[in-house]
Amino acid sequence: MNLVRRETRVPVLGAAFEPFSLMRGLMRWDPFRDEGLQGDGATFLPSFDIKETKEGYVFAADLPGIRQEDLDINLTGSRLSISGKREAEARQEGENLFIAERSFGAFCRTFNLPEGIDAGNVKAELKDGVLKVAVPKVPEVQPRRIAISH
Repeated sequence: MNLVRRETRVPVLGAAFEPFSLMRGLMRWDPFRDEGLQGDGATFLPSFDIKETKEGYVFAADLPGIRQEDLDINLTGSRLSISGKREAEARQEGENLFIAERSFGAFCRTFNLPEGIDAGNVKAELKDGVLKVAVPKVPEVQPRRIAISH
């Protein structure tokens, strides 16, 4: 007689199988971090929110601790590239570090934009650790309402 009851559960493919979450996890994976070969710090890869409005596209990222001079934003054709670095804090002699969870280092994210962007009027703002890049659409691409005549 078996006194230990064993349950077999079928995994549910709901919120656990969210493709964007899986991709973010894969992009953050660093094989050297698990082996302790990376040295001081970890890879810093900020997450971005991208939304489309009728005026254009807005890219937003949380970049705490990054100074404006440590960011580089380039638009080449339809490719938007955002790169930067966050420096590690210097440690003083005699300090004991118990937990190090914050990451630092250099990052580069590249986004392919659709046709019809107004490259001459792209604006970027870094305020309170949040980067916002606004990429407007050219007026011809913006939707407009057509009146129906009787």
